[in-house]
Amino acid sequence: KKTTTTYILFLAKMRVFTLGLVLNVVVGFVIEPRQNMQALRKKLYAVSEAKSLYDITLLAGDGIGPEITAATVKAVEAVGSNCGFEVRWDEQLIGGVAIDEKKTPWPKETLESCRKADSILLAAIGGPKWDGNPRELRPETGLLQMRKDLGLFANLRPAKAINQLIDASSLKPEIIQDVDIMVVRELTGDVYFGEPKGIDLDENGQRTGYNNMIYKQYEIERIADVALDVASKRNGKLCS
Repeated sequence: KKTTTTYILFLAKMRVFTLGLVLNVVVGFVIEPRQNMQALRKKLYAVSEAKSLYDITLLAGDGIGPEITAATVKAVEAVGSNCGFEVRWDEQLIGGVAIDEKKTPWPKETLESCRKADSILLAAIGGPKWDGNPRELRPETGLLQMRKDLGLFANLRPAKAINQLIDASSLKPEIIQDVDIMVVRELTGDVYFGEPKGIDLDENGQRTGYNNMIYKQYEIERIADVALDVASKRNGKLCS
């Protein structure tokens, strides 16, 4: 079973925590409109059926992005050769490099490619070079727009202790031994996209900034569905 269109965004940006090496994965679900949540739940699937050829949009981004993307591509193609599938890559721009070349952190060509793709491989965005830019020309603005345009609402963040790296941790081995946590984070609600928001001047000429933390019922239910589904495939435990 699958949705009409499903996008999975793999963040190839690897972050080293005290627990060891952690790979961030963002899973986006594009769901057909439905009259009720029960029908929506039945259509909430992260992947489609197996294929022999996958189209993947490649977003190397900035900084270390191109380096780790090159290594990740080799790994994906090695898996494909062993598991009987091929990958057709479409490299596009996002973030700072897109600002430099296209004058926008989220070009239309990139959006179109992502919408057509089976999956998206995203590395890293941003850097000191663009820190002084106005908000609309900052790399992170492109990432937020990507989440919004593609409906990427669920962020899966695994934190797992790797035995070979335990001695390199600043935490005691007995504390992190066998740690295996999956954090499920919502990405398209809350203050990211809550309205109204802004900075105004009050009657005394003081600047006042405000944001709104807003969630619709279906946004809460769908992230809960993802968390419950993930927990059911792990140890059956969920903490909210």
